[in-house]
Amino acid sequence: MGAWDLTGRATLVSGASRGIGRQIAIAFAQAGADVALVARDPAKLADVRAEVASLGRRATVIEADVTAEDAASRIVQEATAALGDIAVLVNNAGGNSFMAPVERMRPSGWHKTMTLNLDAVFLLTQAAIPTLVASGHGSIINVASVAGLRGSPLMAHYGSAKAALIAFSQSLSIELAQQGVRVNALVPGWIETDLTGFLREEQSAEQGLLSRVPMARWGRAEEIAQGALFLASDASSFMTGQSLVIDGGLSAMP
Repeated sequence: MGAWDLTGRATLVSGASRGIGRQIAIAFAQAGADVALVARDPAKLADVRAEVASLGRRATVIEADVTAEDAASRIVQEATAALGDIAVLVNNAGGNSFMAPVERMRPSGWHKTMTLNLDAVFLLTQAAIPTLVASGHGSIINVASVAGLRGSPLMAHYGSAKAALIAFSQSLSIELAQQGVRVNALVPGWIETDLTGFLREEQSAEQGLLSRVPMARWGRAEEIAQGALFLASDASSFMTGQSLVIDGGLSAMP
């Protein structure tokens, strides 16, 4: 088994029906992993399952809203029943659908963003820890955002949630290190997916974002998936509590 080989390591990916989550599931299947696919859209999940199956790997579909009460325990139970102990947990479900100054932000928008991007990750991770420990190769990958590394005007809600997710990853990595589970944050920059479509609809907003990216383009979901594969595999076996930033140079800007 090579350092990047995931054969025999079952993976659970939340937000797996599209964008970064879909590409992570496919990349992991290409590396030999069986995959539990979690999202709300059954039709899109079926498409991803078919693609995983075409690669010769098993895939199980779990239709769930990660923010729903008691969703986490059900997701983990269904995943382990189908695939055995989960070795890799990819907390990818998240996102942001609006921009607003703090002064005029609705509390409901703030709380909804925190629930999706932070609370749901905590609950799913907590439910999965026993099976990750039992796998003997546990790796948790929390998909954060470059918005959590520096000020993000008009997106204080999203940036705050992702900054907290990075801190959560660091703290959890210390707690789980001696149980054989690694925890890292994957930090994408601005990636061209459905979830960032609202930022591309307004030309001035898009130009403003990309003007701060030295590589002057949107990233691709496939590029983030390769970072996730690194964090899941033995290629990063001595890496925990870290943030892998893939952002076209944005965070290096003064």
